[in-house]
Parts: sequence; C-alpha cells; structure tokens
Amino acid sequence: MANRSPRTQKTWSLLGDVRRKPSTYEVTAARFHYHFRKEPAPFELDPGMPLNLWYLKYREGSPFQVDDWEEFRDPYKLTYKDYVALQHDRETYLDLLIDTHEATSSVTRLDPAWVATLRELFVPLRFPLHVLQMTGLYVGQMAPSSFITNAAHFGAADEMRRVQRIAYWTKVLANAHGDELATTALARGAWENDPAWQPLRRACEQLLVTHDWGEAFAARNLAVKPALDALLNSQLADLARRNSDEFLALLFTEFGVDSQRSQDWSSALVRYALEHRPELREVLTGWLGAWQPRVVEATEPLAAIFATAPAAMATDDVIGAVREQHRAYLELCGL
Repeated sequence: MANRSPRTQKTWSLLGDVRRKPSTYEVTAARFHYHFRKEPAPFELDPGMPLNLWYLKYREGSPFQVDDWEEFRDPYKLTYKDYVALQHDRETYLDLLIDTHEATSSVTRLDPAWVATLRELFVPLRFPLHVLQMTGLYVGQMAPSSFITNAAHFGAADEMRRVQRIAYWTKVLANAHGDELATTALARGAWENDPAWQPLRRACEQLLVTHDWGEAFAARNLAVKPALDALLNSQLADLARRNSDEFLALLFTEFGVDSQRSQDWSSALVRYALEHRPELREVLTGWLGAWQPRVVEATEPLAAIFATAPAAMATDDVIGAVREQHRAYLELCGL
C-alpha cells in the first residue's frame, strides 16, 4: 500500500489563513453580520423596503466607518456562555448582600432625612437606566460587526440588572418607610416634572432618537453613560456611605464593575477605529462637542441634591469629580 502524505491542517476559512484553531469567541461571532455592506441591500427583501433603507442610511451611511470592523475584539472576549457565568457569580454576591441586609433590617435604621434624599435621587433612577438599556440594544442592533453587537448587548443586559436591583430595593425602602416610595406615580412624577431631572430626561429622549449608529455609540458610551455612571457608582456610593447606608454604597460599587467593562470595550473600539482611520477623531469629537454640554446640563442639577443630604457633599465637589472621571475616560479613548 502506497504511503500517503499527511493531511494538511486547515483553519476556519472565515478567518482567513490564520493557521490556528479559532477560539470559541471567534467561532460564535466572526462575520455573523453577513448583511453589512451587502449589495444591493443588506437584507434579502425589496431594496426599497423601510428596513433596508434604515440600515443603509444609519449604518452603512454613518460617517463612523473603517474598512474592516471584523478585526475588532472586545478585551474581555465574552461569549454568551461566559457572560452568563460571569454575571451569575456577581448576582450570587448581590443576593447574599440583600439577604444579609434584610435579615438585619438595616433599612429600618436609616435616617428619615436620608430616606427623603433617596426619594429625590434614587427612586426615579429606573427611567434613565432603562433608556441606557434600550439605546444599548439599538447600538448593538445597528453595529456593523457581531463582535461589537455582543459587547453592546451584554452592556444592555447590565443595565437591566441595575434597573431590577434598584426596583427591588425601592420596594424594600417602601416597606420600611412608606408605601408611596414604590409607587409609579412618585417616580414618574419626579422624572416628568422635577426640575432637577428635566435636563437628564431631555438628554435621554434625544439619545432615544439618535439613529446614526456611530453617533448613538458616541452619545451613549462616550458621553451620557460614563458621566451618569460616575455620578451614581462613585459619587452616590460615597454619599450613601457618609449617610450610614452601607447597602447602597456596596450596591453601586458593584455596578461599577459592569460600568468598567463597558468603558473598556468602548475605549478599545474607539482606539481601533482611530488606528485604522485617524480622521475619525474629528467625527467623534464633533459628536462629543454636541453631547457633552447636554451631559453637563443633565448632571449638575442632580449633583445639587447631594448637598441636601443629612451628611452632605458639596455640589461643586460632586460636579468636579464627575468631570474628572469623564475626562480621564475620554483620554483613555484617545480623545
């Protein structure tokens, strides 16, 4: 029997001639958006259908473009399985944290004046955080690569996690300090009518109608979200600790882990884009020039509420800390 030459090892053709076994992360995301830049229209429907026209205008037509988005990688390289496992561990921690504080009835010992501050600053948070969830899903839906989509959608899931935990603890507060705290009327009334919330509400509603995928990413991940995260996960956690509310301090500190992951992949995407097309810096800074004043306008009146807490924080100190954290993040992005 003739000797056979050894069979040549082949790699996955979608990744090109990389001469290696692809990772699970690559297999579950590479070139899944086959419809990006597909001619004559993204989806196999009438090219004039609204769906095709929408993607052509707001995705392919976005000025935020590079030749190939497929080489971008989320620094965490999360698959769905990885994300679920990661957040299962974090949720186990939060379950134990909640169980401990409910068992010790720590919420009943809160200063009524601090509860009044939470009524103004904590209870309405479900609204802007739900906007971050919806816009995160939109950024993911419109993104040109599944590597971007997955990271954006995991971030949207993080926001739902935040909304759910805040809603739960609002009910715990209400059980101890008055049923009104958990009513929709109270939260919605503040969101729709309280002057302190109206600039953020305006920015959130503008974010909801930002259709260009690149601007939606820049507005959400580079402007609104990092500033709001700095206000909540850092400054509100500090305020809670000063007012002997250890649970909320730990809760918002925990949410900071999710926010850091969001900033890591978002800054990596910006650096990837600028490496491939340096002129995109002008595009991004143009969008930031429009959105940063809205962010400043949105956070300053909320920072003023910090000064009304029993153990207060000076408004200027809160504003300064938020601006510095936001500045440091944009610097990390290369902006």
